[in-house]
Amino acid sequence: MPPPDPVSEEFRPPLWLRNAHVQSILATTFVRRGAIELRAAPLVAAQRERLLECGAGVTLQCFISSPPRGNGRIVVVLHGWEGSHESIYVLSLAQLLFERGFEVVRLNLRDHGETHHLNRELFHSCRLPELIGALGALQRHFHGRRLSAVGYSLGGNFLLRAAASAGESGLALERVIAVSPVLDPTATLIALESAMPGYQGFFVRKWRRSLRKKQAAWPGSYDFDDVGTGLREMTERLVLRHSEFASLEDYLNGYSVTGARLAALSVPADILTSQDDPMIPVGGLEHIARPASLTVTVTRYGGHCGFIERLAGITWAERFVLARLGAG
Repeated sequence: MPPPDPVSEEFRPPLWLRNAHVQSILATTFVRRGAIELRAAPLVAAQRERLLECGAGVTLQCFISSPPRGNGRIVVVLHGWEGSHESIYVLSLAQLLFERGFEVVRLNLRDHGETHHLNRELFHSCRLPELIGALGALQRHFHGRRLSAVGYSLGGNFLLRAAASAGESGLALERVIAVSPVLDPTATLIALESAMPGYQGFFVRKWRRSLRKKQAAWPGSYDFDDVGTGLREMTERLVLRHSEFASLEDYLNGYSVTGARLAALSVPADILTSQDDPMIPVGGLEHIARPASLTVTVTRYGGHCGFIERLAGITWAERFVLARLGAG
């Protein structure tokens, strides 16, 4: 087993922001939304919706914002599970990139945002081919120019897997950055079950709301009334009823990035995560392949997708992403 990754001391938030739960909650809640939405107004004003044909009859939605004076580079920003192109961490980073001349694509995974009507089959985390198809469609839209991509949590997991298969799929990726990515889904499920009760309840409420939208969009195709109450029960029932996987274990292993999953990665890639992430156990890093193209940065603090230094303004994770993209 390799030694643990060294801890970066560059991110040193004030004492009141060193709590992992404070960081994780501030990353997604309304506390910061007003200021971020105000700052992101130019990005939203410039956005144009595009529906991407991803192969096998799958359609995904994205929003493309082209700055008035572009630098010729493109960045795809991908949300986490039950997030969307309107998640505050997506809007915040996208606006910073837009201000620096990047064409910014905010992509929605299947059944995220208001896209439940686009595809009959239900979202699950092993639907990697359609993300690869979406990135390929964007590559064609931008006339073959290479794409960079930044993903948060489950979005970071998807992008790492897509980058690892770029040699087979023909994707032309310039760089991939995964912030607090899911590493071992089984460990993440256990962590969510054992963390503060509010985490599981938060995701269950969001997931149930999404399932109601799916049922309304495809009446007669779904009935989620007896889907269960906890994350494990809900996941297992939906996997067995609406996927090709024979067991919950097979499904969770299907989107893990541990073992040899990243061994073929040749695209320059970064993983940024924290030691105190309450949802993504940092020990998962000991079990991932380490190709030369992959750089791992671990901070002592940061929670899950937080890395917040102050309530207003740019986060440390955003400065990290800008630096990695050469726009710091």
